[in-house]
Amino acid sequence: MELRLFPLPRPARFALFYSAFYIGFGAYLPYMPVWFEARGLSPEMIGAAGAAAMAGRVLAAPLGAYLADRAPRRRMAVASFTLAALLIFLAHVPAREPWLIVALAGLAGGAYTGVNPIIDAFAMGESRRRGFAFGPPRAIGSGAFILGNVGCGALISWLGGEAALYWTLTGTGLAVLASFWLPEGRRAPAPPAGAPRPGVRAALLAGGMPLAFAASALIQGAHGFYYTFSAVAWQAQGVAPGWIGALWATGVAAEIVFFTLSARYMARVPPAMLMAMGGAAAIVRWGLLALSPPLAVLFALQGLHALSFGATYLGFLRYATDQVSDRFAATAQAVNSALSGGLVLAAASFASGFAYAAFGAGGFALMAVPAGLGLVCAITLANRGRSRP
Repeated sequence: MELRLFPLPRPARFALFYSAFYIGFGAYLPYMPVWFEARGLSPEMIGAAGAAAMAGRVLAAPLGAYLADRAPRRRMAVASFTLAALLIFLAHVPAREPWLIVALAGLAGGAYTGVNPIIDAFAMGESRRRGFAFGPPRAIGSGAFILGNVGCGALISWLGGEAALYWTLTGTGLAVLASFWLPEGRRAPAPPAGAPRPGVRAALLAGGMPLAFAASALIQGAHGFYYTFSAVAWQAQGVAPGWIGALWATGVAAEIVFFTLSARYMARVPPAMLMAMGGAAAIVRWGLLALSPPLAVLFALQGLHALSFGATYLGFLRYATDQVSDRFAATAQAVNSALSGGLVLAAASFASGFAYAAFGAGGFALMAVPAGLGLVCAITLANRGRSRP
């Protein structure tokens, strides 16, 4: 089914979905623990729910994307995941038993975060085939994330923690509707009889993909201290909560500017070099943040989020699109998501607890280690590309 009441060009269709999805995701990501607390979960159970959500991403998202790569239409896969997420969030409404909430958190982590790699692979593939820029629709999604973050925070202040679930539900419902405006995205035809038919394992190991996975996961995972302890560290430095929110918004705004301008200024930069730029920027960012600089410098350093996150994210997307056939595009993105946003980020977040306990804001410097390793992988990948005949 495709909604044709308001025909839209392809970039606008993806922008519509990204905006609907991220306005809900901007509430889900930071505020679901607030909802867990409102339902009476202990700190230990809130931690268990967060771990279940991360496990859901690591385990379910790659499997779901693998199945999505076999769907006859990409739009069908996106709609199915968003609808599954909506139903799971609806099941949260009557849930009161802590272990039931933990189980639902795991299912939501698989379904809701599982949308990301599918829609990214779909949008990037369509942008290449149809000749439009991927960056601007994705930038609109980042803007919607800020709106969800700020708007849901205000609603929670007014109505309490229960508002986090209802905002997320509303955003997910809008994403379900927006999914029907997406292009069909018919799956590429199978190779003719007798032609080589590489399996998913071969596809994900070919063309330098292991190095690309490693570079992306290490540089993105190096945001673990930032995501977990930046607010705590900055508050300890005397930064007011309102300014901390502005610092986070500045990072996302820098990301939006990068995605908006990437088609014009970054189109000729090789994908591996984009990831290398992200790794270099991450080393500078985490090293300087470890020095507890004044507020004005903190705002300047937040601009590096455009590279430490944005360039790394876009570089991997472009590299995977170049190297992995359309048949396995969503699977490649899901594996990257499971590594960078799951395993490596979880390990970095765990280590960050010890680093903050020992060094306070100086713990930011620990994140330069995975970022540096990711930079080495990205440079090795870039040199590999130059050495090929």
